[in-house]
Amino acid sequence: MGATKTENFSESQNQIATLAKALGHPARIAIIEYLMKVNECICGDIVNELPLAQPTVSQHLKELKNAGIIKGNIEGNSICYCIDEKAFEVLNTYFLKVIKTVAKEKCC
Repeated sequence: MGATKTENFSESQNQIATLAKALGHPARIAIIEYLMKVNECICGDIVNELPLAQPTVSQHLKELKNAGIIKGNIEGNSICYCIDEKAFEVLNTYFLKVIKTVAKEKCC
């Protein structure tokens, strides 16, 4: 397998790609939507909400956390997860720029 050559792209491009990759699974979107609804929760709450096994939910939470989309704070024996608003500020800024550019150009 070849190198991804991420060093050839800007920090911003790599950041958006990381966030987009983490958002590229419907289970992760469902987890984010659930976190928006409840504000914060533990893994077991998400397992009860989604049709996924606990190890699968944990893996998706890990991917979202590694990308910076969610935060996890240790509370006793559990980790309490919530949305990391900084990631969505980055996505909002990026997609607003894209939308404004596309709206101006109206090609094809």
